[in-house]
Amino acid sequence: RPSSAASLGAMKEARRTFAEEEEYISKVTRTKYAVGKGFVPNMRVPGVFYVNENLRDLLYEELKAHCDAGNVGGFLPAVKQLANVAALPGVVSHSIALPDVHSGYGFAIGNVAAMDMDDPEAVVSPGGVGFDINCGVRLIRTNLMEDDVKPVQEQLAQSLFDHIPVGVGSQGIIPTTSKDLEEALEMGMDWSIREGYSWAEDKEHCEEYGRMLNADPTKVSQRAKKRGLPQMGTLGAGNHYAEIQVVEEIFDKAAAQRMGIDKKGQVCVMIHSGSRGLGHQVATDALVAMEKAMSRDKIHTNDRQLACAKICSKEGQDYLAAMACAANYAWVNRSSMTFLARQAFAKIFKSTPADLDMHLVYDVSHNIAKMEEHLVNDEVKRLLVHRKGATRAFPPHHPLIPVDYQFTGQPVLIGGTMGTCSYVLTGTDKGMMETFGSTCHGAGRARSRSSSRRKLDYQQVMDNLKAKGISIRVA
Repeated sequence: RPSSAASLGAMKEARRTFAEEEEYISKVTRTKYAVGKGFVPNMRVPGVFYVNENLRDLLYEELKAHCDAGNVGGFLPAVKQLANVAALPGVVSHSIALPDVHSGYGFAIGNVAAMDMDDPEAVVSPGGVGFDINCGVRLIRTNLMEDDVKPVQEQLAQSLFDHIPVGVGSQGIIPTTSKDLEEALEMGMDWSIREGYSWAEDKEHCEEYGRMLNADPTKVSQRAKKRGLPQMGTLGAGNHYAEIQVVEEIFDKAAAQRMGIDKKGQVCVMIHSGSRGLGHQVATDALVAMEKAMSRDKIHTNDRQLACAKICSKEGQDYLAAMACAANYAWVNRSSMTFLARQAFAKIFKSTPADLDMHLVYDVSHNIAKMEEHLVNDEVKRLLVHRKGATRAFPPHHPLIPVDYQFTGQPVLIGGTMGTCSYVLTGTDKGMMETFGSTCHGAGRARSRSSSRRKLDYQQVMDNLKAKGISIRVA
């Protein structure tokens, strides 16, 4: 197939040593690095990545290992993936990588790229969204304090585990028919509100108000629907979690007060999950269709994992409509788990979720492509912004954030790893100008999940958490 041949041909560039590769990378500020054109073939814009010295060393280590192996085997290094995205048709300004960047499928995880929607050649790429469409994080506050929870810590952990199904292939306890699923794919959180699984005010504190309006369930395959039907209200596996957290530090009292999380020791719940098997199948279906479209439209990429289609093509529009359905499914999924978490707390504390003040602080997406307006070279452009492993972070006074947060900026939820802190940030004007209003989705990682599985002992991890006084339940 021509698309595959073009991809392979483009990557057969002259092999360079690590020192030669490093010449294309320049330090702009203490935490910002630029990747110049020529680092990979056909770059239309430069690359840029934001890291501290520790994270930079990890990126360089990955690149050096790739050079030493003769540019073969495994995922491409994240810096190479960042540069390959800079070669896609229609990309504007920069291909951007955020602090927790690491290798992924096609796009690096932590990669942001914006395509000019008024350019007829501009493309949409499922690799720029990821397989777990609208994987995201939500934070629910409570009026409980750490001292209220400590005496019932184990019972509460068990109650949460009993209420929320978890693990590979886990099945939901929210009763869902095929008709319900069709409606949920189209309506998103409006379905959850109608069915009584979500509070009306929850959607006000959710990105896109919990519903992408361009969703069209007819563009979602029967196989995807079959996978999604039994999984509504389930956490899944991998790095997904439902975590009871305690406010440890407050840096901005005004913002914390606005969010209702303004006391040290206050208990919150963070839920990290996505669109389960349905989203994965939507991405898989689109990749198959787009490989054919690339051959037809003679679209060439540096990496065949960057399968894509023109935004204006049938394949591009079908994917965006199906992706919106998967995003809506993910919001319904997180809403269903919020309902279950509220029930778990109500049962242990013999109260009601309302009396426990279990309001949604915010819900952010970090695997999604959205149509937005941004300034590019002092000109307002309509862009399709791909955020893969990246969180939207809009500044104060932006029209797309809730009225409650107009003066603080959009809440940005950054999940930590097991036993470490998570963070609540707010969007800034600088971020809007430099990264299309985006930031990282996790608190940085020292190694990949596969490397962690090889090097970390399961029992040792569990013992370390127990030593910190953390109760844990795993499937």
